[in-house]
Amino acid sequence: MRLQLASRFGKSHYAWSARPSTVSREISRNGGRRSYRANEAEQAAWDRAHRPKLYKLAQCPKLAQLVAEKLQIQWSPEQIAGWLKRTYPDAASQVSHETIYRSLLIQARGALKKELLEHLRRSRAMRRSRHHTQKTDNHGRISDTISISERPACVEDRAVPGHWEGDLLCGSRNSQIATPVERHSRYVMLVKVGGKDTETVVNALIENAQRLPQELYRSLTWDRGKEMAAHKRFTLATDIQVYFCDPQNPWQRGTNENTNGLLRQYFPKGMDLSLYSQDELDVVARQLNERPRKTLGYTTPAECFSHLCRVSEAVQGFFSLLDSH
Repeated sequence: MRLQLASRFGKSHYAWSARPSTVSREISRNGGRRSYRANEAEQAAWDRAHRPKLYKLAQCPKLAQLVAEKLQIQWSPEQIAGWLKRTYPDAASQVSHETIYRSLLIQARGALKKELLEHLRRSRAMRRSRHHTQKTDNHGRISDTISISERPACVEDRAVPGHWEGDLLCGSRNSQIATPVERHSRYVMLVKVGGKDTETVVNALIENAQRLPQELYRSLTWDRGKEMAAHKRFTLATDIQVYFCDPQNPWQRGTNENTNGLLRQYFPKGMDLSLYSQDELDVVARQLNERPRKTLGYTTPAECFSHLCRVSEAVQGFFSLLDSH
């Protein structure tokens, strides 16, 4: 309306509060041959807003196919968008995570099949270990524990790799999987355990830890579940210090709690986890480790951990060379 009045009284757009470039674009788009009419401009803008538009994925089948492939392996729209931006500098091969969501949730024009909706993550409350809800006299009482508050500062700020967090992911029929995750790289390993008793769990964790060089497995932070009652035997066998969260504070292992939430995409509650072999668990871990993470600059945990392994090998080679002299 102000533009219409300006036109009527012969005022320049510089005399009005709107920016000159904004006024010029509006007049160019909605002005008539002789003057600007606000009512007609408003109707034209309304019509344009309600005109059907094709999202970018509907216009680019190859890009839509690439997005669909990543959704099928449980990547989130934000991970896909970040990975595309890092991998393909050309803007034509990039798409925002908002566009991916809109293509799935709003637009029904065949850009992305609706079956892919099942691969989107559902928001859920923070998972709590089953032993946190069992209020027994011995709940949380493990002898000779070292509190998480005594961890070195380098563990807390993730400055030094090789510090892990872990817990059990529980399923039906008293089944469970151990889920140690490395704090620096967010790299997760899934460990098949035959039972929840401390001997079985600790034996499985010892075997798993011995697969890695000592530089990449310096400490382990665990919940206060009774499955880690034999933590001293774990430390004696591996030379890995175990720290424990405060009672009923699983959020202190935030990296592991978040990872377990992601794993529920593969292992919903109520599933019998004993049916999975170690090879099958390794496949799931590989898929999760190959997802780009925003917190890692859209690199993947697998890439970060592989780099750590190469650095560790180089350091070991250097010291071996010194020893030989």
